[in-house]
Amino acid sequence: MTKRIQILITVCIFSGLPGSAELSTRILKAGNPEVPGVIVRHEPASSGVFVGAPSILVLPDGTYVVSLNYTSIKGGDLGKVHKTGIYASGDRGLTWTFLTEIDHQRWSTLFYHNHALYLIGVYKAFGNIVIRKSTDAGKTWTEPADPAHGLLAEGRFHCAPVPVVVHDGRIWRAMEEAPRGREFRSFMMSAPVDSDLMHAESWAFTNKVPYDRDWFDGKMRSWLEGNAVITPDGGMVNVLRCEFTSGVSDTAAMVQVNREGTRASFDPDEGFFCFPGGSKKFTIRYDPESGKYWSLVNWIQPVDRGYLKQYQAPRIRNTVALTSSSDLRHWVIERIILYHPDIDKHAFQYLDWQFDGKDIIAVSRTAYDDASGGADSYHNANYITFHRIPDFRKNFNADPPW
Repeated sequence: MTKRIQILITVCIFSGLPGSAELSTRILKAGNPEVPGVIVRHEPASSGVFVGAPSILVLPDGTYVVSLNYTSIKGGDLGKVHKTGIYASGDRGLTWTFLTEIDHQRWSTLFYHNHALYLIGVYKAFGNIVIRKSTDAGKTWTEPADPAHGLLAEGRFHCAPVPVVVHDGRIWRAMEEAPRGREFRSFMMSAPVDSDLMHAESWAFTNKVPYDRDWFDGKMRSWLEGNAVITPDGGMVNVLRCEFTSGVSDTAAMVQVNREGTRASFDPDEGFFCFPGGSKKFTIRYDPESGKYWSLVNWIQPVDRGYLKQYQAPRIRNTVALTSSSDLRHWVIERIILYHPDIDKHAFQYLDWQFDGKDIIAVSRTAYDDASGGADSYHNANYITFHRIPDFRKNFNADPPW
């Protein structure tokens, strides 16, 4: 293990946000006892299904569109339910309307390009990479029948609703190959912006980069759910969640990608960096107005660090913090957005979000109380909820801990 990785293990276990426990309690007491946010979809645990993998997009006419998955509780990720629901809001998230349901679509990202709406992910859990297109704002979608119509790659692949980014004449999205179990190999896929995105030949793939089981003395279980991010100097990187078996693990990995989208490389001495909540899925986006990168993360607050004696860090998802960075490597916690003191059956996780003027709008896979006894577990969520963070650029933390 290199000296730099040893340092990261120590440095990323930090003192935390001043007053964070008091702030979290204040938010909890002031909030409505019902589920926070606006409910997009509720699926009681008694149905045998949980909801997840939300993605959100703002169409050019101002309509909000959300996609979400239904997954069988009994089978989990490998269950037989592989459906995606599409919802829309014409009143800025106050109410939501069901549009349609798509069979065989999982872990997908919504994006808009050249006057059409797209959905890119996998056909089933650990299945083929597929892309679908809608020309009527999400009401109807194409079928990925073959390589000329949306079947982009055959094999065993994994992903999440992570950013689709346009940069340097190409459109980019991070993915993982999973040849066995959770043996995730990171790669980036990209296509020219003027190409036919439904055609497999339009897309280039980098080499697949495996993680090393010797990193962090074997405590790193996997890396996954990467973000395509444009660096401050105009390059392209894949910023990945790092899942650990013990410790706080506020660590992420940065894989370098060449301009042509054909080569990915990782240097463990330089590629790991401190990132709050890095053991859970996150979305990073750049805001030109503030000149900063932003993310909503499942940071483990000091008040909850005692849970680490019983639970691994990836399981603790009861806090959502708004974070920012000026250089993509050094992050500060701006404020706590959501919190519940219980971690077993309460979580706000897998948040996807977008800038909307002065605000951030987000969707969460939420495990929370309901009239049927609540969620099956923190993981098997019973809600998809919509949230708005008004004036997110204001009220910055004046004394950040990092």
